[in-house]
Formats: sequence, C-alpha cells, structure tokens
Amino acid sequence: MYKKSVQTPVTVCTALLLLLLSSMSIHAQAYLKLTQKAILVDTHNDLLSQSTEHGYSIDQDLKGKTHSDLQRFKQGGVDAQFFSVFCDGLKKEPYRFANTQIDTLYATIARNPDKIVLVRTPAELLQAVHDHKLAALIGVEGGHMIENDIHKLDSLFARGARYMTLTWNNSTPWATSAFEETHDSLLHQPKGLNEFGKQIVRHMNELGMLVDISHVGEHTFWDVIHTTAKPVIASHSCVYSLCPVPRNLKDDQIKAIAKNGGVIQLNFYSGFLDSNFNKRNAAFEAKHKAERDSLVKIHDGSQFFANEYLYTKYRAEVEILRAPLSLLIDHLDYIVRLAGIDHVGLGSDFDGIESPPQQLDDVTTYPLITKALLERGYSKKDIIKILGGNLIRVFKANTKS
Repeated sequence: MYKKSVQTPVTVCTALLLLLLSSMSIHAQAYLKLTQKAILVDTHNDLLSQSTEHGYSIDQDLKGKTHSDLQRFKQGGVDAQFFSVFCDGLKKEPYRFANTQIDTLYATIARNPDKIVLVRTPAELLQAVHDHKLAALIGVEGGHMIENDIHKLDSLFARGARYMTLTWNNSTPWATSAFEETHDSLLHQPKGLNEFGKQIVRHMNELGMLVDISHVGEHTFWDVIHTTAKPVIASHSCVYSLCPVPRNLKDDQIKAIAKNGGVIQLNFYSGFLDSNFNKRNAAFEAKHKAERDSLVKIHDGSQFFANEYLYTKYRAEVEILRAPLSLLIDHLDYIVRLAGIDHVGLGSDFDGIESPPQQLDDVTTYPLITKALLERGYSKKDIIKILGGNLIRVFKANTKS
C-alpha cells in the first residue's frame, strides 16, 4: 500500500511560479545572447562633440551626464560605433573643430588600447570585434565642415572619417538641406546639388567614403541618387509616412535607397518617431518659455544648451514626452515591408538628442531592441542583419578592394 502524494494549491502555485520565472529567464538569456552574438553597429552618436564642448573624457563614468561612455558601450553590446564629428552652421572654423573632436577620439584610444581601436575598413572592424575591442569609426555630420575645400575632405578621410552627411540643417553652397528646402525664405540658391556638390559625391565614391543623405533636402537626395556609383546610407533618419517631419524619408526615397543597395539607420529621437511629440514638446516649451529665453540669451543664442538644461532640470515632465519603444519598431517594420529586411539598421543619435524613446535611456539598453524584435517575430538571422549586418554589407560595397 502506498500513500498518494497530494499537491496543495500552494504547492501548485509555487511550481507554476518557478516555471514562469524559468521561462522568463530563458527568454531574457535569448535576447541578451543574441545581442552579444550579433555585430552591433550604431552609425550615429554625438559623444565626441558633447565631450569636446563639456570637457568630458569618454573613458570616464559619465552616467547621469551623457547617454554614452566607453564602459557603457560594452555593457550594451555595442561592437562598432560611428562617432559623429559635428558642429552647427554658426561655428567658426568648423574644419578645425572637426579635427579637435578627432583628436579627442585619438587620445581616448591611446589611453585605452585594450578597449577601443580606430578602424578604417570592414576587415579592421571585424578584427576589432574578434579582439573584443570597440571598433571606433568616424562620421562627419555636415558638409560645411570641409569649408568648400575637397582637400579638407581628403584630410578628414585620411584621419579616419568614413562617412560624411552632406548637409546638417544648414545648407552648404553646394548642397541644400531638408530644413532649408522646406523654409524657402532662408534659401539664396537653387535646390539640390550643384556641380561641385556632384564632384564631392563622386570623390567620396572614389575614396571609399559613405555618402550620408540624412539631413539633406529632397532635391539634394535625388541628385545624390542620380550621381552616386555606390550604395548610400541614411545614418540617422526615420519614416515620413509615420511621422511627417522634413528630416524623415518619404516612401519613394526609401524605395530608392533600397534600389541603390543602401541602408536606412533609424534615429531614436522621439520627435522623428512620434507624430504627436512636437505638440507635447511645444506645451512643455511654452510652460518654461521665460526660463528658456533667458538661457538662450545668456548662451549666445544656443538653442541646444537651453534644451539640454531644461530637459535635465525637469526630468519628470520630460519622461512623459518620450515616444514609446514600440514606435521605433513600427518605423523599422514599415521599412522592412516597403524595402526589405536588407535595408534597415540603427543610428541612435544618442548624445545628440534630448528625448530617446521610453526604456532606451542610454547605450546599455540596446538589448531591449533585440527583445522587441523577437517579440515582433523577427528571426535571429534577420535581427543580426538589422543590428549591424546590413551596414557592414554597405560598408564593404563602398570600400576599395
């Protein structure tokens, strides 16, 4: 005779709880493991200009000050980071300032040769990943930084710059920006690329330098597509149909980039993801207008400083403004449906934006994107393409053999 075991409700609940926790643990391990397995490439981060302007060192713990630092890149599974060399169109001697930022990166690498290395080619990128070092690449954000001198473009390429965004919000004499093409009163030149602008694009093709069409106007975009012999990138842009702002790409532009063999790297800025963000943000700015105006006046008209200060001071209010993470994935889904899985990636704009999506607080949170993609049904193979494989393909297509 034996005594039959009887599970009490408490025992059953405990077993179910343990099973649930085990399942959650396995799921967490899956997306973390996949993020580590993939080569994660981010094509746009403004930490260099932040560190130069504020006197930060990239290899310090900058938590609470920036979205990024050397240790946090590692924690987030970032394998290759394009560091943006940036200044706005009002900066005097932009070429010199670009070199100052590159000097900052060089100094960081010299202090941390076991953690970070400058790479110029896809082969060097893959070697850095193999050696467990952050592959540091350079992107020039704004053609004004070459000061209308093609020899300065050559010099920046020699120092490691591997893409150039043809314009920032300001136009150059040879290319018009999205901002100024949609604000005609600010323009004093024909829209698009002039002959020198087309020469710049062709020369970038010859060098093996990626042509970046983020920030450019539609006329410039189509001139680039008709001029370039190599695949282009949008280093940090989103979808106009989901969020109609001039910085985003319309459907025909997305299709043209796919036909060209290029890739669109998604920007994390809430204002480029959420069509309602600007309305919420305008209410926030109106509430703090007097303080903002005072900050702008004190700091030589700097809108960026004012925004950064207010966003830091009123963190609780700012948190409500942020787009949900799901909207970032919606933009990705849209591009995949329209252009295919081979033409989308990540270009966060961390440290160049005040409002990333909820949950994506800094560079340590990239695995949450992998998690969201798995939940949307993307295969591991496709996620590896999105996280970096697509960009590496385009990088190889631009690099001289």
